[in-house]
Amino acid sequence: MPTPAAQEALGILRDGSQFQWYVIPLLAFVTYVYAHEVEAGNWKAVFAGLAFWGMDWFNEIWNGLVLHFTGHAPVWGAPGRTAYLILIGLNIEICLMFAVAGVVFVKLLPRDRTSRILGVPNRLFVALVGSAFCVLVEFLLNATGALTWDYAWWNRGAPWLIFLVGYLPFFLVAFRVHDLPSPRRQAWVVAALLGFDVACLVVFGTVLGWI
Repeated sequence: MPTPAAQEALGILRDGSQFQWYVIPLLAFVTYVYAHEVEAGNWKAVFAGLAFWGMDWFNEIWNGLVLHFTGHAPVWGAPGRTAYLILIGLNIEICLMFAVAGVVFVKLLPRDRTSRILGVPNRLFVALVGSAFCVLVEFLLNATGALTWDYAWWNRGAPWLIFLVGYLPFFLVAFRVHDLPSPRRQAWVVAALLGFDVACLVVFGTVLGWI
């Protein structure tokens, strides 16, 4: 039996009547961010941003599968007000936010990838701080009811998995893509990641109807 929060989210899942026009300027903003980086020839930021976004899609897919196989709840849900709920824990607002978040965070990286911050390799340091920041944001969203947690091992009392599984891989993958030696290799990695996401969405969503 789905939890009340899961039932609420299922009630608006991919319901087009939820649409709000503010999505259009948000989409325009995301487009501008990437257009600006392309114009500047900053392909590192472009591909790192897409890798960050692809990692979020991967997490959202397995989160939807958790609900399907348990019949109880996703690990996190987004039953609150939204212009469109894409997956059980992913609304259009979250999706567009993650589309630009990776671009933002890679701009915090020092140019010298070998330097250290407080004795920690700078890529790892920024990844740890960025992940901690994202977890704090999730705490705030959960406190307002916009983001729900139904498992004892994934909540404010046990934030370790939110940090280690929910966010740290996003940063590590995005930063790794950022530091690859050529745009060609960056493009291949991002294409593989997004291609895998699309394949999962087709199989688990369109074909099987599990998410």
